[in-house]
Amino acid sequence: MTSPAAPAARIFHGWVVVGAAFGVLFVGFGVAYSFAAFFHALRDEFDATRGDISLVFALTGFLYFGLGAVSGPLADRIGPKPVVLAGILLIAVGLLLAAAAQALWQIYLTYSVCVGVGVGLAYVPVVGAVQRWFVKKRGMASGMAVAGIGAGTLAIPLMASGSIELWGWRSTYLTLAAMTLLIGLPAAFAVDNSPERRGLRPDGEAGAPGSTAAVAAGTTLRQAVRARPFHLLYLASIATSLGIFIPFAHLAPYARDEGFSDGFGALLVGLIGVGSTLGRLVLGSTADRFGRRRSLVATFAAMAVTLFSWLGATDGWSLSLFALAFGAAYGGFVALVPALTADYFGGRHTGSILGVLYTAAGVGALLGPVVAGAMYDARESYTLPILMAVVMNGVAMVCVAVLPEPHKG
Repeated sequence: MTSPAAPAARIFHGWVVVGAAFGVLFVGFGVAYSFAAFFHALRDEFDATRGDISLVFALTGFLYFGLGAVSGPLADRIGPKPVVLAGILLIAVGLLLAAAAQALWQIYLTYSVCVGVGVGLAYVPVVGAVQRWFVKKRGMASGMAVAGIGAGTLAIPLMASGSIELWGWRSTYLTLAAMTLLIGLPAAFAVDNSPERRGLRPDGEAGAPGSTAAVAAGTTLRQAVRARPFHLLYLASIATSLGIFIPFAHLAPYARDEGFSDGFGALLVGLIGVGSTLGRLVLGSTADRFGRRRSLVATFAAMAVTLFSWLGATDGWSLSLFALAFGAAYGGFVALVPALTADYFGGRHTGSILGVLYTAAGVGALLGPVVAGAMYDARESYTLPILMAVVMNGVAMVCVAVLPEPHKG
């Protein structure tokens, strides 16, 4: 017999944390990937080479991935909220200062350093916080949270491109600073990594108030970095990152070489965002059923195939199709790595472990775009860097393919 007085089910608070992570990642990575819209404006303003301008993005990527080794453990120790808040404020400050830059080195110091450090403070803590709230639906929750990266990659570069045409790149940096504060601060205040304080267990199961059992057990950072799964995931992350950041930095100038406008180049980066949003949502959810390790192998294979197709993309439809397909595969990679890391090492120290693991992506983000820019400056062709990206994703695929399946938790 059904009780007539049964209370209405409340929304599990973990989904609120997912929404907060979405907002933080939307503005953080939207600002970082808006670099494509500024590429030619900065090159013309400071009379620089493609290699010089690529370094703006490369430094940013290196810092936001590399600093996870600091922000992850810090968030595990003091909680993610103050770390994420500091990151949002630093992004806004960097944009404000970049708007007044009079030399390219000042762009490195303001945009690259401040935005890179700011995103680095925010990224791992919010992604790690989401992992603490879910086990059974971890892939879905991770996919929904990091879909903020894809949505930001779609919206903000397009907005920046239009703004640059109307008001110039300096005013656009000021606009992005205001947007960062308006969206990022409320989202940062909603970040929480402690279901036990609400008497909850992962996935919304009831638990005794204050119960520490609500947090999944797991290996420590010291134990994780000595384990074979960590070594192979780290190597895979370095390999794929050497390739996957090349389109974010160079797809827009590549399109211009083919006769398209800067606005179309920004649209292509936006289409990567569309594809990645779909990839994060669809692959994050389906991987919960088909296996997250196998799904990650498939995403590396898909990135290698789509990057190879870039070699033949010279018109509008083929470039657009490449951007969408590459984005979908890239989005699956970003959604699956945090969930798979928690599968192997448990949830208690996810922030710390992810932070160290993401330093691998920092190495790739630093070297990949700069090497690609130098190769272009030397040969006036993107063929060699694209082939490098294909091979590196093949290496990543092999690394994850030889991993054992994680224990079910």
